[in-house]
Amino acid sequence: MATLLVLAAGMGSRYGGLKQLDPMGPNGETILDYSVYDAIRAGFTKVVFIIRKSFSEEFEARAESIYGGNIEIAYCYQELDNLPKGFTCPEERQKPWGTAHAIWVSKDEVNDPFAVINADDYYGPQAFQTAANFLNAADSTSTDYGMVAYQLANTLSEHGGVNRGVVNQENGFMKDVKEVLKIQTQKDGSIKGIDDDHVEHKLTEDTLVSMNFFLFTPSLFGKLDEFLFDFFSARLNEEKSESYIPAVIDGLIKDDQATCTVKHSTDRWFGVTYPEDKPIVQKAISECIANGVYPENL
Repeated sequence: MATLLVLAAGMGSRYGGLKQLDPMGPNGETILDYSVYDAIRAGFTKVVFIIRKSFSEEFEARAESIYGGNIEIAYCYQELDNLPKGFTCPEERQKPWGTAHAIWVSKDEVNDPFAVINADDYYGPQAFQTAANFLNAADSTSTDYGMVAYQLANTLSEHGGVNRGVVNQENGFMKDVKEVLKIQTQKDGSIKGIDDDHVEHKLTEDTLVSMNFFLFTPSLFGKLDEFLFDFFSARLNEEKSESYIPAVIDGLIKDDQATCTVKHSTDRWFGVTYPEDKPIVQKAISECIANGVYPENL
């Protein structure tokens, strides 16, 4: 059995609203609806939503009306004061604690191998089937985690540069992920970006990139306990500190505590960050429907 863990606690400050509830399909479907649909037909048996209590009533009512009866549903809440024992949230803190913390709050609801996705990103049916195949073959105590990587060309924007985590792999296992910024196709057809040190990187269409589609077993939660203890011990009082799940994986790999198998997806990825992204997503979904990937009405 496989569980889908959906990170949906974001407030959409740059988007101007709850993008995880914003209709994108022809009958009011959200991006999340397509992800859950893909997960169900790939064989996932449970979905756990990480949300906030401030919009839980609206979110849960919609989820129950659409997904109820099709898959087991659970909810967890990423609140600022939901911290490991011994830590207290600073009064001035407003920013969420990051993706590692978001996954950690689900520890009491996730008992099987699980995939992690963002609620506002579209990943595609082949990606979910690849994830399900990996997770259904995994032992719950295994520390061989995984990620679904995408071909760079399937994640680029026509409207400017994008930031992507470029996957460095060896023999099918991830070595590390390098953040490359402002990636875009040049006039001569080449693809270039720069890193934090302003070093230029020449990339190819089939360069593998991470879109935060990770595959774990419940063994991760004990490791998250240790990671977050160290994180909050050092950075609790930093106003904008965040705990990132790629940093957890990177540390586990470097300490020989885990491996991360790189699985490939040929699906197109797309997501919404700014209001201007909405018509692009709507067009992409219409194309999927026209090509028979989805029925017109989910």
